[in-house]
Amino acid sequence: MRQPIPPEPGKRKRYDYEYRRNGTVNLFVAFDPHRAWRKAKVTERRTVVDYAHCMRELVDVHYPKAACIRIVQDNLSIHAPGALYQAFAPAEARRILRRLEFHYTPKHASWLNMVEIEIGRSLRAMSRPTDRRSRTP
Repeated sequence: MRQPIPPEPGKRKRYDYEYRRNGTVNLFVAFDPHRAWRKAKVTERRTVVDYAHCMRELVDVHYPKAACIRIVQDNLSIHAPGALYQAFAPAEARRILRRLEFHYTPKHASWLNMVEIEIGRSLRAMSRPTDRRSRTP
């Protein structure tokens, strides 16, 4: 157990916090503010293959009829069209890329703010008590 920091005049004793890492996961978050839709995908790693599969899922599952899907993302090294060529055969990578339009945030901007807001909205929605009156039997 950690020893408390001794009190000072006018201050109570305090305890220092020690962070312990219990492993990591990667979280891919996609959201569409035009239709109030969001999707989070947890992966064990953050690799170009994981990213490429997320892009294919957007194209084939979530937006199968869209001619152009605009992707706004940061400048992380795996966030590149070449990731699809590393994960899929060239014909499949081209098929997916024809439907994606990439927009990168400025290098010193915090795109995470957008994602953190969406994660917060999701958590609040999950923590709200359900309204039993609105359910159909």
